[in-house]
Amino acid sequence: MAEGFLMEVCVDSVESAVNAERGGAARLELCSGLLEGGLTPSLGLLQILKQYVKIPVYVMIRPRSGDFLYSDQEVEVMRKDIELMKIHGADGLVLGALTEDGRVDAELCMELLAAARPLPVTFHRAFDMVHDATVALETLVSLGFQRVLTSGCDSSALEGLPLIKRLIDQAKGRITIMPGGGITERNLQRILEGSGAQEFHCSARSSRDSAMKFRNSCVSMGASFSAPEYSLKVADVSKVRTFNAIAKNTL
Repeated sequence: MAEGFLMEVCVDSVESAVNAERGGAARLELCSGLLEGGLTPSLGLLQILKQYVKIPVYVMIRPRSGDFLYSDQEVEVMRKDIELMKIHGADGLVLGALTEDGRVDAELCMELLAAARPLPVTFHRAFDMVHDATVALETLVSLGFQRVLTSGCDSSALEGLPLIKRLIDQAKGRITIMPGGGITERNLQRILEGSGAQEFHCSARSSRDSAMKFRNSCVSMGASFSAPEYSLKVADVSKVRTFNAIAKNTL
């Protein structure tokens, strides 16, 4: 890992986790459903993955795709997932919740942070859906989140770069602002130099063809917008190394 920059890679498999660590990632965000923005992974995945990697693993706590306005039953699920992920080796957690008017749900987040203690917690990209990012950041600081993952409330971290820089200036070191969303080898240097961020979040994935020889092209296991049935996306060691090299050269 380049001194001065910390790279977090989001992964959804043991293979991706191993590749990310080999490539130089300093931390993992463990999810399922990356096509849906990341959902809570299985306990089995966490337990086996922890046997293969040594770097910290932060686990996503998100019970479903869609918005970040949660029902009482969904909150019960989140609390139980936090309890179980802590027991089974999570090094940190990633979560977030909003009110119906687009503010950070401070009451619920306080409850979830209490359940998460003593683990560090990142507020995820629910932040990018808030009504007022400046106000939301102050709320996260007061609640005690360690960091916030954000694309600058835009379609990608590159598009949201001006806001990311303003948030880092506003934070003044009280909370870590971690750019994420559409970060590639082509735009990483510009994002790091333009924002002043010390951490960044990426997937660094490549597509790999399935090893299946028999294929039924008439059936898909997901909706029409889901990934091709016989194509796998996996964190790519060489891509992770390239990100590391770019970060090092940005110093």
